[in-house]
Amino acid sequence: MQLKPASAVAAFDFDGTLTRRDTLMPFLLRGLGWPRFLMALLACSPWLLGYALRRVSNDVAKQKLLMATLKGRSLEDMRGWTQRWMAHSFEASLQDWTMTRLRWHQAQGHCCVIVSASPDIYLQSVALQLGCDGLVCTEMETLNGCLTGLMSTPNCYGEQKVLRLKAWLNGRLGSDATDGITLYAYGDTAGDLPMLRLASHAWYRGRPWKTV
Repeated sequence: MQLKPASAVAAFDFDGTLTRRDTLMPFLLRGLGWPRFLMALLACSPWLLGYALRRVSNDVAKQKLLMATLKGRSLEDMRGWTQRWMAHSFEASLQDWTMTRLRWHQAQGHCCVIVSASPDIYLQSVALQLGCDGLVCTEMETLNGCLTGLMSTPNCYGEQKVLRLKAWLNGRLGSDATDGITLYAYGDTAGDLPMLRLASHAWYRGRPWKTV
């Protein structure tokens, strides 16, 4: 993606912000089909239940899910899964208010970036489809053209969103880039709050948000 010069950057969470709901589970279901999807959920159910009970971290539960569903899958498989998911579920999942904001920022010439905990295996296509200038997300490890099931970066959640966004901005706009831009941020969960605190202007679940 070609980064445009900009004095303003708009950072959008994806799941629940640009979309109405989570997209990872529908993506995995579309790729695996119901029988294999349910078997994968059963295999990692102790960790998913532990996460629901707040006894297992988001990172651990997510890694178990990704290992159970993606290990050994080829990148060609992922392209097919992405094409099917985007053809059947993507457009209907988009949220009107944030899409209006995204289009407004793009019309103003602002640099727009998705910052998400979801994996790059389908978000790369999403970012291109939406005309975004960049993508910061959880990246998956590959070996010989296949996924290992492991994340190659830390889960892009919470404080990791701030660290990764700052690194992305500094790498493309120069060192200490956050000091020279107006940053807008959009999110919908506690995992987005660190990113919202970094911004000059922030929205949480469709409403303007300020650091308390």
